[in-house]
Amino acid sequence: MKKVEKEEIKNLPAKYKPLGAWAYFGYSILFMIPIVGFICLIVFACSSSNVVRRSYARSYFCGFLIVGLLIFIVLAIFGFNFAAILEFLKSFISQVPGEM
Repeated sequence: MKKVEKEEIKNLPAKYKPLGAWAYFGYSILFMIPIVGFICLIVFACSSSNVVRRSYARSYFCGFLIVGLLIFIVLAIFGFNFAAILEFLKSFISQVPGEM
């Protein structure tokens, strides 16, 4: 990073200062903690103390929603076909020769 860029970053208000790579790593680990992380995620997504952190928390929350929606869809598809899957497994097991 050039000296001019460092000076620009130093002169920015705290609200607009960028986060370092370790900050992103730390926030990712924090957000992965089940209950405390989710609470921090919502607080940071609604906070206005640092715009960069707020944007990262919002993007993480969007990813969280997308993964949750995909899991819901997969479970819904599996749930609707659960009886058919069990019937298939029963018929498959009954056709396998061996001791049962």
